[in-house]
Amino acid sequence: MSEERPTEERHVPVLRDRCINLLAPAIERAVEDHGSAVVVDATLGMGGHTEAMLERFPQLHVIGIDRDRQALALAGERLAPFSDRTDLVHAVYDEIADVVRDLGFDGIDGALFDLGVSSLQLDERDRGFAYSYDAPLDMRMDTSRGRTAADIVNSYGEADLVSIIRKWGEEKFAGRIASAIVSTRAAKPFTTTGELVDAIRTVVPAGASRTGGHPAKRTFQALRIEVNEELDVLERAIPASLSVLNLGGRVVVMSYHSLEDKIVKGVFAAGSRSSAPKGFPVELEQHKAQLKRLTKGTEVPTEEEIAENPRAASAKLRAVERIRIATDGAGS
Repeated sequence: MSEERPTEERHVPVLRDRCINLLAPAIERAVEDHGSAVVVDATLGMGGHTEAMLERFPQLHVIGIDRDRQALALAGERLAPFSDRTDLVHAVYDEIADVVRDLGFDGIDGALFDLGVSSLQLDERDRGFAYSYDAPLDMRMDTSRGRTAADIVNSYGEADLVSIIRKWGEEKFAGRIASAIVSTRAAKPFTTTGELVDAIRTVVPAGASRTGGHPAKRTFQALRIEVNEELDVLERAIPASLSVLNLGGRVVVMSYHSLEDKIVKGVFAAGSRSSAPKGFPVELEQHKAQLKRLTKGTEVPTEEEIAENPRAASAKLRAVERIRIATDGAGS
C-alpha cells in the first residue's frame, strides 16, 4: 500500500485550472438562468477537479462517477464539506445518462472526463497497474468484478495477445512479447507483475528502452485497456454525455493515449459540422452543427504543469459547447 497521506496531497489534478475555466461559462450561464448548475465529473478519481469546482462555484452541484470503490471512498472524505452539493456514484462512465436521470436531473451543464489510469491506481501497489514494482497481476479499475490481467495473459491465444499488445499498446515487439508470454505460462501461470516484466525483458532489446521507456510500459498499457474495456466504454461515454447536455453546456475531455484522443476527436468533429448532404442548396435547421469546438486541435500542458505533475506530460485536452439541440431525434 502507498504511504497514507491526505488525499489532496496524493493527487494533483491534471490541467485543473484550464478545465474549470473551460466549464466556467456554462456553469455561470446556468446559475444566472436557473439559480444553479449541474456538472458531471465522469472520472472522479480522488476528487481534485470536483473539489476545485465546488470551491469556485457555490451554486454548483456535482455528480461524481467512478468505477473504483476505493477512489469513491477517498473522494467522499475529501468532498465531505460539500456533501449537500454532491452525488457520488459507483458506475462506469458510459452509464452517465442513466446516472443523471436516476438522480432526477433533466440535463447537465457540463461534463469532465480525465481518462486513463488514476494517480490512486498507479500508487496503490497491490492493484497491479505499475510495472515498477511486483504486485498481483490485476489491473481492474473495479476490483469487485471482471477478469484480471492475469486471466488475460494466462488464457488468451498467442494471436489475440499479439493483437491487443500491438493495437492498444502500439508495441512494435508485440509478436515477440506474446510468444514469450505463451512459452513462459506453459511452465507456470503468471500471477504477478514482476513475472510478466521478466518475461518481457527477455525479448525486448535493451536499446529499445533508451527511446521507448520501460520495456513493459506499452504491454501494461495494452492489458489495462483490455481488462477495463476502456476504449469500448469511451466510444459509448462521449455520446452519452452529449445526450444529456443542456444547450450552452460544455464537455471537456483529457486523454493520454492516441486511440483515446482519436475517439474523442471523431465524436466532437461529427457534432461540430453540418450534416447537410453535399451540394444541398440550403442548410436546413436540422442540418446545422450541434457543437462548437472550444479548443483548436488539442491543448497540451505547459512546462510548469508538467513539472508540478509529471503524469500530465502526455495529456491532450479537447472541449466542445452545445449550440443546438436536435429536434428531429438525430445527432448527438
